Amino acid sequence: MSAAKKKPKTIKQVKSGTKGKKQGLDLAQFMGHQYLCRSLKVSEINTLLKYLTLRQFNEGDILADIGEVGDALYLVVQGEIALVVDDQKKQCEIVRERSGEMLGIMSFFDRKPRSVRLVAKAPDTQVLRLSRAMYKRMKVEHPFIAINLVEHALINLDCLFRKVSKDFAQFAHHLYGGNGT
Repeated sequence: MSAAKKKPKTIKQVKSGTKGKKQGLDLAQFMGHQYLCRSLKVSEINTLLKYLTLRQFNEGDILADIGEVGDALYLVVQGEIALVVDDQKKQCEIVRERSGEMLGIMSFFDRKPRSVRLVAKAPDTQVLRLSRAMYKRMKVEHPFIAINLVEHALINLDCLFRKVSKDFAQFAHHLYGGNGT
């Protein structure tokens, strides 16, 4: 059974005023430490940030639900987000992702319904959201940045697959014993 979807708070990046400059600087510093931006110049990081929207969620808020087709990618800035599935009327957490991880990749690119729910698991969870429309613009206007984004998405998907595979292997070892039978 799906939990009620709560509307997140959108944090607008104000370009004037001390608070807006500080927030923009903090995001630029955060992005500068991400794999996505390793080959980008500072000006390109600032360009990338213009395509993204900072959103804030409370613990328990749903970013994206099972069955929806992904219309956005999410990069975790702060907090934790769990990938959750419904299993016989109860929610089972598959994995938790933290700062620097990208989520929503598969449904965003293959345009098929989501198989997991993305749920904020910490108060004041913040993500940078890239909508499909902004991604399409970025591909045309800044293809080098878009290629870096896709490479980052592939690496995040690979890391997620490896985490889940390792957890499954450990569970199978515990369940079936050391010889796998």
